[in-house]
Amino acid sequence: MKIGDIEVLAVMDGVGTETAAEILTRPGTDDPWACHDHHREPDGTLNLPLGGFLVRSGHRTVLVDAGVGPFDDGRYRGGALLDSLAAQGVAPEDVTDVLFTHLHFDHVGWAAVEGRPVFPRATYRAHRADWQHFVTGPAATPESVAKLTPLEGRLELFDADFTLAPGIDALHLPGHTPGTTVYVLSSGGRRALLLGDVVHSVVQFSERDWQVIWDADPAAASAVRNRIADEAADTEDLLVAAHFPGMRFGRVLAADGNRRFVAV
Repeated sequence: MKIGDIEVLAVMDGVGTETAAEILTRPGTDDPWACHDHHREPDGTLNLPLGGFLVRSGHRTVLVDAGVGPFDDGRYRGGALLDSLAAQGVAPEDVTDVLFTHLHFDHVGWAAVEGRPVFPRATYRAHRADWQHFVTGPAATPESVAKLTPLEGRLELFDADFTLAPGIDALHLPGHTPGTTVYVLSSGGRRALLLGDVVHSVVQFSERDWQVIWDADPAAASAVRNRIADEAADTEDLLVAAHFPGMRFGRVLAADGNRRFVAV
């Protein structure tokens, strides 16, 4: 897909499987998914694509999020990201920047493997609040520390919004995690927002009060999600989240106060 002069492509790594009603729900409702059955599998599961987004702009080759990596625990299965990049003519040494929307395990899997950064020439960037939460703070685990500390020689932490390059902007929008960051691509009068896990399912554009079990601050996450959706409604802005079906972009349409997501 082209956003003006910027190219952005989904690069798949694998898939995760969760029970829809266990991870996304409305408080006080037994099965809110009953009205959205077509968005889940017949057995009640939700398939979550895993991967990242390849962004090409000028001399930069940027990877936004790094999938789950060479990993299989029976529910989350990855391993295809490097092949997906190769299919677009990109080798690991071609990547100039790796941007993390946040530091959950299914977004950093190809950050480092066997103690070495996978993208040897890239600068890795993450929000300082997430690093302090997941690597040096209360949510640190041996797995996250082992995965992320090998990046320290190539890592730049940020604690404010910034512009990586013309048309690639980072916006800190905490809620899902303390350092959750949305990346905005803009060129030629067009815009696209890479939302990470601000939204997990397209259903959340229709249902304002659904909660996700993984949101660190549910109230803040809901406010961010609804603000983005309301601002994008009935505009030409394109939105995509990491786990949308097919990792496809789409637009938010609104009618009579109701919102819905339409893939493009």
